[in-house]
Amino acid sequence: MLHLALRMAAHRVTALLAVACAVLGGAALITTTGVLAESGLRSQLPPGRLGGADVVVAADQEFHPSGDLPVALPERATVPGRLVERLAALPGVTDAVGDIGFPAALVDGRGPAVPAGGDPRTAGHGWSSTKLLADARVTGRAPSGAHEVAVGAGAGPAVGETVEVVANGRPAASYRVTALVDAPDADGVYFADATAAGLAGRDAGGAGPRAGTVDLVGLRVDEGAGDGAARGAGERVADAVRAEVAGTGLKVVTGADRGDAVAPGVGSARSLLILLAGSLGGIVLLITGFVVAGALGVTIAGQRRDLALMRAVGATPRQIRRLAAAQSTVVAAVALVPGVAAGYLLAGRFRELLADRGVLPAELPLTVGPLPALATLLLVVAAVQLSARCAAWRTSRMPATEAVAESRSEPRTPSRTRTGAGLLLMLGACALSAVPLLSRTALGASVTSIAGILAAIGLAMAGPALVRSAGEAAVRRLRPGVAAPTWLALANVRAYALRLSGVVGPLAMGVVFVLTYTLTQTTVLAATSDDTRTGTLAQYELTAPALGGLPDGTLTAVREVPGVRAAAAARTTTVVWEYEELGEPAAESAPATILGPDARDVVDLGVTDGGLDRLTGATVAVSAEAARTRGAGLGERIRLVLGDGARVDARVVAVYDRGLGFGPVVLSRELAAGHTTTGLDQRALVRTDGTSAAEAGLSALAADRTGLAVAGTAPDAAGTDAPPEVWINLALVVVLLGYLLLSIANKLVAATAQRRTEIAALRLVGTTPRQILAMMRREAAVVAAAALAAGLALSAVPLALLGQGFLGHPWPAGPAWLLPAVAATVVATAYLTVELPTRHALRTPPADGLRAA
Repeated sequence: MLHLALRMAAHRVTALLAVACAVLGGAALITTTGVLAESGLRSQLPPGRLGGADVVVAADQEFHPSGDLPVALPERATVPGRLVERLAALPGVTDAVGDIGFPAALVDGRGPAVPAGGDPRTAGHGWSSTKLLADARVTGRAPSGAHEVAVGAGAGPAVGETVEVVANGRPAASYRVTALVDAPDADGVYFADATAAGLAGRDAGGAGPRAGTVDLVGLRVDEGAGDGAARGAGERVADAVRAEVAGTGLKVVTGADRGDAVAPGVGSARSLLILLAGSLGGIVLLITGFVVAGALGVTIAGQRRDLALMRAVGATPRQIRRLAAAQSTVVAAVALVPGVAAGYLLAGRFRELLADRGVLPAELPLTVGPLPALATLLLVVAAVQLSARCAAWRTSRMPATEAVAESRSEPRTPSRTRTGAGLLLMLGACALSAVPLLSRTALGASVTSIAGILAAIGLAMAGPALVRSAGEAAVRRLRPGVAAPTWLALANVRAYALRLSGVVGPLAMGVVFVLTYTLTQTTVLAATSDDTRTGTLAQYELTAPALGGLPDGTLTAVREVPGVRAAAAARTTTVVWEYEELGEPAAESAPATILGPDARDVVDLGVTDGGLDRLTGATVAVSAEAARTRGAGLGERIRLVLGDGARVDARVVAVYDRGLGFGPVVLSRELAAGHTTTGLDQRALVRTDGTSAAEAGLSALAADRTGLAVAGTAPDAAGTDAPPEVWINLALVVVLLGYLLLSIANKLVAATAQRRTEIAALRLVGTTPRQILAMMRREAAVVAAAALAAGLALSAVPLALLGQGFLGHPWPAGPAWLLPAVAATVVATAYLTVELPTRHALRTPPADGLRAA
């Protein structure tokens, strides 16, 4: 059977090339998705500034919902400071360091902040944290006084110089540099331990919400003799520490797991990879399965005569299906190897895109293992086997004489079951398109593209019947004097509806995919921008990113600027909302804005019930969508897990409409106090009287205060401030569209090449090459027109409902050039992939063409 399959494949190289291209592209995309998923589950961050610690004790920075993957918590949770002394007393521990991080930055007089390296929100540390660095080399002495610091060797200042430091929002103060620290990831500002604890509000006698705590505890153990002894000692100490902290919820990590403890926000990027792979995987599998099945359908349709003759000489139906599957599997196996290799390369490029857009930290590597390749192998081979057997099913089940008779034509009546299933699928896709009317969220909008693709699959199933009906209607309306090429083209449309629908369907899917996927992104972005623009009353915002947050006293100074009507502080965090869905517990992570009652003068959330003036204490405001779907109306209490893992119950004091622009939940400042990595505000929203004097006053204030920056709140018309997710999704559209177009082009070339016998027969009965070219061009025009019409029709309902639900009118938002570009691409693809193979077939003498068949 394998030998016969190889012989058949050798005689149908052109047709099988379409299968090879479909498998190669599909394997690359599936492998890429698998690499992203595996990296999200197994990738490890480098230990960074904890490289010298053998054991690290930190709070669990994940929320573990029942029956689901853990949710990363980006805000730093704390560890009791008294634990440091207890762990230092354990046998084998040589050093126990309570590490803290707080905002700190070097400043150049009244000029801009000088980068000290690392994240400015956590650049400040106590001197003892240098013990956790790997192979640290110190030049100078440890800081001991209240106005002494050490800095990283690459920061610029020399030992003995005086520098200005802004620490945790306090006014800039002078410090003398006593040491330079040279080690990997040693960037930052190091204070005396007591000074650092006081600046960070962590000293045991303090009154702050995080007093008496540290971020983590790093332990160094007795190295003993040799590396093996050191590892053994580390594991023994780690076991002792786990016993010591049992029941507290703290995590004890060693080795490669230490990287997660360096920065919780960075470690949460792995969750994003899992979500991205999950959302991408469904579309990739749908498109890959559709393209591979279509390519195999065209290929095996061209072999029906061979398969029918084998039935005539005694081959059983099962042998016919096995032969078709074996031949297709051989081709798939050849294409799988380069496809999987391309998938690993594509995953690397995609990670670079994510890192460039700030979605992933640059230091998070991909995990390159064999599992994605194995999963791709199993999925693709299963898809090829199933598609090949289904494509050969009709020929294998027919009586031998009927199979031979039908091998040069098509079934007279398309399958009613297939047609009915396709129509039902299209109707189901229309029903699914109504979701954006019921859920004005990003998740609700994502259903639009899925509905479009399902409708395109339904079109492919019902296509033969629809194309035949359209062809018969067109032929009946032909006038008697119509040109011969036109009559031949329409006759072929009617007689070979299955062949024509096999190329119209994929092209229509390409149209649907581009329109729905792209316009979904642009529509959601437009609705979000509209919510934000309409709801932001402030014309300006002040930030201090280089300082880790706004310095103390910024709001007071802003309110004193002439022309300022109102100013309020704002910041963002992440919460996990626990609720019940259909009687079962559910949890969802969502961004949250932190505001106070004074925010009502600078933002308008579109409050429909309650008021922001009540946003004090343990209270929240929620979006109308969340209130409706989660039973969180005014006065109700909701359960939240804050960004550092703290569980709170909060009362709903306001319900607002603009959830897309401001998120599903807004926290009061008191509720969030002590539960963010830094207690500093991220920005100040400022509403003025609109005069140039007020703008000049704010600019003067920003210039006078180190690290402050002022900017307008109006959205960027060029779209450069679009969320990185938008650019990522558009990049995915380009990649998937390239795969679709390549596969469609190969499929069209293969379908045209298989018509050599038909072209030769037409030439023998007197049809000129010019007439044949005209006929084929008219067929290409029919293919392009049908694909565009079907694609637009299938996209119209989902996009109209999306626009109605998100923008209030039945059309989406997007670039005007998109539709002409799609139309030009479809026309060019249909024309070139028909014209070139036809010209090649016309170079072959008619007798030779018939003999080759």
